Amino acid sequence: MSFTPSMIENLVELFHDENENSDSDEDSPTKETFSKFGPGHIGPEKTSEDNAPVQNSDSKDIWSESEVPEGSEFDVIDDPRPQPEYDILYSQAVTSEDIFLQMGNKTPATSSCENMTIKIKLPSTKMSEVELDVKSKFLDCRTPNYKLGLHLPHPVDHKNGKAQWDSKTETLIVTLRMVRDFDEFNF
Repeated sequence: MSFTPSMIENLVELFHDENENSDSDEDSPTKETFSKFGPGHIGPEKTSEDNAPVQNSDSKDIWSESEVPEGSEFDVIDDPRPQPEYDILYSQAVTSEDIFLQMGNKTPATSSCENMTIKIKLPSTKMSEVELDVKSKFLDCRTPNYKLGLHLPHPVDHKNGKAQWDSKTETLIVTLRMVRDFDEFNF
């Protein structure tokens, strides 16, 4: 059975709440009402903040500072150096109470971890050639042969960290303390 527009209008009127005060013609269904919906009507309605002009009207910037992710200023697209292999490991400080008596709130999940360890393999590199810069959400490691710009999965305490060079495996080991808000998952 196919519905005609007049049948649809009758259904809408049937379910229309008469207690609503509707003085405007927009509430009454017409053919124009059904045809004015399109792809632009999908999603949340735009607020006046979305259409607000940028604070600095003299600037020719395309994006505001809040729209640019932290660490993107370090991304260099035209650098020919390859990215080295790296691993991100998580660790937590556990005591005998946590392991044997299970008295603590620690779980084996990464939400209970305090430290993030990044192991960067840099073959045929000397320790003196490594340049390392750590920001709260970005790690930048450069050598003459390799370049790694890594957006970190969690914010870290970038002022207090530890970096070690393992000359046997030619690996840089960077240990950073994660900065997290404590809640029912992060404790």
